[in-house]
Amino acid sequence: MKSESSGLRDFTVDSRVWLLSAVGLIIGIGAAFLAMLLLRLIALFTNLFYYHRFSLAAVSPAGSPLGHWMVIVPIVGGLLVGLMARFGSDKIRGHGIPEAIEAILLHRARVEPKIAVLKPISAAIAIGSGGPFGAEGPIIMTGGAFGSLIAQWMHLTDAERTALLVAGAAAGMSATFAAPLAAILLAVELLLFELRPRSLVPVAIASATAAIVREYLLGSGPLFQMPAIGSLDQTAFATGSLFLGGVVGLLAAGMSRMMYAFEDMFERLPVHWMWWPALGGIGIGVGGWFFPRGLGVGYDNIAELLRGSAPLGLIAGIILAKSLMWAFSLGSGTSGGVLAPLLMIGGAVGALAGHLAHASTEGQAFWALIGMGAMLAGSLGVPMTAILFSLEVTHCLPAAVPLTLGCVVAYTVTALLMPRSILTEKLSRRGYHLTREYGTDPLEIVIVRDLMSGALPSNPPLENGVLPNLFVYNDSTCRSAAELMATEGKGSLPVVDRATQQISGTITLQDLLKGRRRAAAREHERLRLISRFNNGHRDA
Repeated sequence: MKSESSGLRDFTVDSRVWLLSAVGLIIGIGAAFLAMLLLRLIALFTNLFYYHRFSLAAVSPAGSPLGHWMVIVPIVGGLLVGLMARFGSDKIRGHGIPEAIEAILLHRARVEPKIAVLKPISAAIAIGSGGPFGAEGPIIMTGGAFGSLIAQWMHLTDAERTALLVAGAAAGMSATFAAPLAAILLAVELLLFELRPRSLVPVAIASATAAIVREYLLGSGPLFQMPAIGSLDQTAFATGSLFLGGVVGLLAAGMSRMMYAFEDMFERLPVHWMWWPALGGIGIGVGGWFFPRGLGVGYDNIAELLRGSAPLGLIAGIILAKSLMWAFSLGSGTSGGVLAPLLMIGGAVGALAGHLAHASTEGQAFWALIGMGAMLAGSLGVPMTAILFSLEVTHCLPAAVPLTLGCVVAYTVTALLMPRSILTEKLSRRGYHLTREYGTDPLEIVIVRDLMSGALPSNPPLENGVLPNLFVYNDSTCRSAAELMATEGKGSLPVVDRATQQISGTITLQDLLKGRRRAAAREHERLRLISRFNNGHRDA
C-alpha cells in the first residue's frame, strides 16, 4: 500500500535562490575589484609614507630610506585612523570579521554605506603606515558591506541580506588569497550560522566568481610557492605534527590573551579612544626600528618561511617583535586584519621547529606550513577552514594528513583553554554571546504526532466553516510547530491529519518541551557514561 506523502523536504529552499545566485555573481565580480583596490591603496600609502612618492608598486616599509624617522610614520597613520573613526564611523575600528558577525547577528545584516568607503581607506592607511596587520579582515568587511548594500537596495529579506553580506565577505577573501574553497568554508564556520542551500549557493557562486576575476586582476595561485615535497614518512611527520599543533595551540591561546590584555590597558587610559591608534603607532614604530620586517602586511615574510629559506634572525624577529607589535597595536583599536600576522607567526614557530630538528629546506618549509595552519585553526577556531586554506594557498597536497592532525590538535587545545576565539572574544566584550557549536535542532527530528495529545481543541480556528492556516499537520516537524506558535503568539495549535484533513489532536508548548527534554536526557546520559568510565578507570 502506497503511503501518503508527508510533505516534508530535506531542504527549505525556493526559486528565489536563482535570484540570489545571480546577484552573488555580481557581488563576486565587485568584491574582486574591491580586493584589488584595497591592495593598491595599501601600496599607495606605503609609497607615500615611506618613500614620499606617488606609486602603486608593491613595496615593503623595511627598505625605506627614512632612517630613524620611520618611528614617526605609524604614529601619523594611527592618528589619521583615529580621526576617521571619531568623525566618520567607529565601525571601522577592529579586525573586520567581528564587525561582520555583529552586523549579521545584531543589525539584521544592514551595513551603512560609509563603512564600504571608510573601512578600506582606514585599513590602507593603517597598514601602509607600517601597521603589522593583514588586509583580509578589512576586505571581508568591505565585501560584506558591498553585498549588504546591494541587498538593501533590492529590498530583500533579512535572511537574504545575510546571505549576500556573507557572499561579499567570502568573495573578498577568495580574491585576496586565491582560496575560493576556504572562503566558502570560512563563511559556513564563522559567518553564516547555518548550512542551507538558500545561503550556501549564492556564497559559493560569489566566491568562485571572485577567484576567476582575480586571475585577470592579480594573477592566479598559489599565493605562496613551496619547494617540491616528495614522499613523506607519514608516521614521523604525523607524530611531529601532533606535537607542533599542541605547541602552536598553546601559543595561539597566549597571543589572544596578550592582545586583549593590551586592549584592557588602553581602556584604562584617561584619554579618548580617538588617540589610542596613535599610541599604538608608538609600539609599531619602536618595534619597526628594531625589526623593520615586522612592518606592514609581510606577505614576503610568509613566502620566505614557506620556501624553507628563512634565517633564524627573521624567525626570531617574527615570533618576538612581530607578535608584540601586532598585539599592542591591534589592542589600540586601529583598523587591520588578524589573518596574515597569525599565519606569519605560526609559520615562524613551525620554521623554528624545522631548524631545531635540522630539517632540510623542504622540511623547514613543510613545518612552517603546519605551524601556519595550526595557528589559524587554534586562534580563530576554524579547523576545517585552516586545513583547506593552507592547502589552497600553497597547493601542497602531500601535507594534507599531517596538516589535518596539526590543525585539529591546535583547535582542541584552544577549545579547552579559551572560552572564546580571538574573534568572538570581541563580541563578548560588547555584551553578546555567540556559540560556536552547531547541531540539528532537537525539534527538527521529532514529528508532531509523537508529542501531540489526543484531546481535540475546544475552539478550533474556523473561518466560515473552513480551518485557517493556524494548524500543523501530524507529520510535520515539531520545529515548524514551534515557529508557527512563535510568529502567531499561540500557546497551542490544532493538529490535522494529512490523509483525512480532519483535526486529530492538539500540540502545546509543554508538549514541545518534551522534545527538548529528550535531547537533554541524551546529553546527560552521555556525560554520565563518560563519568562512569573515568571513575572505573581510576578505580582500576
